[in-house]
Amino acid sequence: MKRFLFLIIYLFFISFSVIAQNADSTWFVNNYYKIEKYIPMRDGIKLFTAIYIPKDKTETHPVLMTRTPYSCKPYGEDKFSEIWKTYRIAYLKENYIIVTQDVRGRYMSEGEFVDVRPFNPNKKTNKDIDEASDTYDAIDWLVKNIPGNNGKVGVIGTSYPGFYSTEAALSGHPALKAVSPQAPVTDWFIGDDFHHKGAFFVMDGFSFYSTFGKPHPKPTMDYGTGFTTPIKDNYKFFLQTGTLKNFGRLIGDSIKFWHELYQHPNYDDWWKARNARVGLYNVKPAMLWVGGLFDAEDCWGAWNSYKANEKQSPQTNSKIVMGPWYHGQWSAEGSYLGNVRFESNTSAYFQQNLEIPFFNYYLKGKGNISQIAEANIFFTGENNWKKYDQWPPQNSATTSLFLLPNGSASFTAPKPKPAKDAGTTGEKIKALTDKIQNIFTSNKPSEDFDEYISDPAHPVPYTEDVHNRRTREYMTDDQRFAERRADVLTFQTDTLNADITVAGPVIADLLTSISATDADFVVKLIDVFPDYFEYGKNIKGSEKNYPMGGYEMLVRAEIMRGKFRNSFETPEPFTPNKITEVKWELPDVAHTFKKGHRIMIQVQSSWFPLADRNPQKFIDIYHADEKDFQKASIRIYHDGINNSKIILPVLNK
Repeated sequence: MKRFLFLIIYLFFISFSVIAQNADSTWFVNNYYKIEKYIPMRDGIKLFTAIYIPKDKTETHPVLMTRTPYSCKPYGEDKFSEIWKTYRIAYLKENYIIVTQDVRGRYMSEGEFVDVRPFNPNKKTNKDIDEASDTYDAIDWLVKNIPGNNGKVGVIGTSYPGFYSTEAALSGHPALKAVSPQAPVTDWFIGDDFHHKGAFFVMDGFSFYSTFGKPHPKPTMDYGTGFTTPIKDNYKFFLQTGTLKNFGRLIGDSIKFWHELYQHPNYDDWWKARNARVGLYNVKPAMLWVGGLFDAEDCWGAWNSYKANEKQSPQTNSKIVMGPWYHGQWSAEGSYLGNVRFESNTSAYFQQNLEIPFFNYYLKGKGNISQIAEANIFFTGENNWKKYDQWPPQNSATTSLFLLPNGSASFTAPKPKPAKDAGTTGEKIKALTDKIQNIFTSNKPSEDFDEYISDPAHPVPYTEDVHNRRTREYMTDDQRFAERRADVLTFQTDTLNADITVAGPVIADLLTSISATDADFVVKLIDVFPDYFEYGKNIKGSEKNYPMGGYEMLVRAEIMRGKFRNSFETPEPFTPNKITEVKWELPDVAHTFKKGHRIMIQVQSSWFPLADRNPQKFIDIYHADEKDFQKASIRIYHDGINNSKIILPVLNK
């Protein structure tokens, strides 16, 4: 009887949901009409644009536009986008004019597509175009030709459309009042998508670009499919395929950008021109930068575009929102990610309290934005939204967490060992000689360093399970699988007797020596849950019932290609067996390590197949052969003089 009653209730809610969706779709069609136009740019190229216009004529309406390389389909004036299935139905109910445009050279638009087209601040003729000028021309046409518009335009976009939103903000059109770049593609060498700190993110790049990069000299409604991996285990497929030269052969000769990036292994002028931050000066519209703390694609871009905007254009009304989200999760269910739960629907909070009020205020003069602070940040661990008048918060202080012998970590620096009286001069010389010999030849454990062998033939996987595609959940995955490997070093604090809140960028500062001339370094910041931890039954999760006792939650991780340790422009080889500092910045963190938890640091030299394998030889890796790959001995020092540490921005409460 209970099961029957449950079935009746379930069918009722399913039916109700379908009826509600059908009602919304019917409402959309009944209250809007759609037109499709080719909007001319200043150089004569025409861009395909889909425009949804409210039938309401009792007032004028604002324009909300997205420029995209991913298609503004469905094509046809009788075919409506399923906006009504998303939270953005709120904009339809507010009678916004909704505009989507295929950017230059993509899908149904004319012209040549250029990836992350460089911003040109010195446009002098109609032939000098960029994404900012295309946005200007599109806005100008819209406000002059769309009936019933109120002369105010907003631009919004996520991921690559986030890049086009950033460029829109540089257009200078007076009708553009508000822009929200969300997870914006920003710098494909330093921190977004294709590279992290110079390390090539081959898995994402290859799976994405084998389709996206296909040339289409004429407008088309369909780009087709890309490369289909014959092996559905991505670790195995990427390892067996081998060198980056082999991936270049697989992707084919026609995909231009893939081969261009092979020709630019260092951070040269070609890459610098494609850094979207270079134009963020004198930005006129109000800005709402949005990103996810656990965004595997463009977490770096959201934080650092906001910071560049603040520094380079301080007069701009610029704000940032960062929630506990994967890429674009602020548009979906936001109560959990993977096994980690956030105790509320964080996405709904963002939609209702931050994004929609932002556009309503600037484009409709409706409501207020008093609830939108300079920095609106969700802190995981304690699972609370916090608001600040600057980011990082003024009351955060850099605090060093030292990596110590026996897998321990402490906020207290190790003390140098006192010199021992070895007796006669001859005995002192022998003792010193023995110590030096031990450093370079001994395989015995040492209190001065921890050591592991990094083998490109057996790289450390980024996640425990077998997958065909890269997961989004790995950003909060349990790291116990990595702790069990001999080529991963683990350091952890004692059980915390008070909460520790980290707010801002994390700095990895390793003192290392390697037996080769190059190596990668991956540092992970991990929250170790108590052994008997369980979520409350009323806290929404993925329903996988994963054992959370002792869970090692990945809070932040980042890779550093060692040869770029001093300069991304001019790489340098390591001197084998020489102690060397490798120091780099991880993307910002907003997390509270709760009382009773531990802070863990893991150090490793591969993160596969997220990042390509380093041959551990100073070489142009894009053109390396299999014979160039070699094992390397990696040492991480903590001897009281050479102190490896992680620098945390600890919030003083």
